Parts: sequence; structure tokens; C-alpha cells
Amino acid sequence: MATSPLLFALLGGLLIGAASLWLLVAAGRIAGVSGIVGGALRPRAGDLAWRLAFVLGLVAGGAVLRVLSPETLPKSLPHSGPVIALAGLLVGFGARLGGGCTSGHGVCGLGRRSPRSLAAVLTFMITAFVTVWLARHVLGGAA
Repeated sequence: MATSPLLFALLGGLLIGAASLWLLVAAGRIAGVSGIVGGALRPRAGDLAWRLAFVLGLVAGGAVLRVLSPETLPKSLPHSGPVIALAGLLVGFGARLGGGCTSGHGVCGLGRRSPRSLAAVLTFMITAFVTVWLARHVLGGAA
């Protein structure tokens, strides 16, 4: 079944917003993935189940997308395992350094009009733009 990637993006954005709002209203928690995963690695009493459910929901969402619209996901990874692992470590370091990630700052923080989150989002977006430009135009890669 082929469905428009634009439709999936719109529905995904709506679901992310609704889930973030629900988590904030129902549990008083920010839907920042790096904070949720970090808390699952060092859980406090009674704090693990919702974190695991959140992360499993992310994985399940990808699995559902693979079934419903396999053409929207790549057939193979564009880089080697070590490069992807290094990229993941750098993202984790950046999330720790910035006190949050794109979901925490970009979705939840901007929605709450947090100046700190605006500064973080501007920083990581500018860094991403510069990194892609350098990778494509200076280093000659296909980042």
C-alpha cells in the first residue's frame, strides 16, 4: 500500500505533538528522548515502566511504518556500522552537553516558549546545516 510521505509526515507530527502534550499533562514529564532513555539507564523506583513503554513505542512506530509504507524507509544504511555508532555517540554527547535533544528542546521546549530551548534549537540546527554543507561541498560526501 503506497501512501504519500507528506501524509505520513503530517500524521507523524500530529502524533508527536499529541503524545508530547499528553505526557506533559498526564505525568508532568517532558517528552525528550535523550532524557527518557538516560532515565531508563539509571531508573529511580517506579520510573522505569513508562520510559520503556515510550522507547518501545518509538521502535514499534518504525516497524509499523516499515509495514505500511516500506518505500519511505531506506533499504540499507548509507554508512558503515562504526560510522553510525560514532555518529550516535556524538549525538548523545551533544544532547548531554545541550541539556536535551531535538525532541525535548525542539518539540516540548519551543512549545513552552523556553528561551533556553530556542537557543539550543538554533545552535543544533545551525550546526547541522554547516555540517551537511561541509560534508557535501567541501569533503565531497553525500551526507
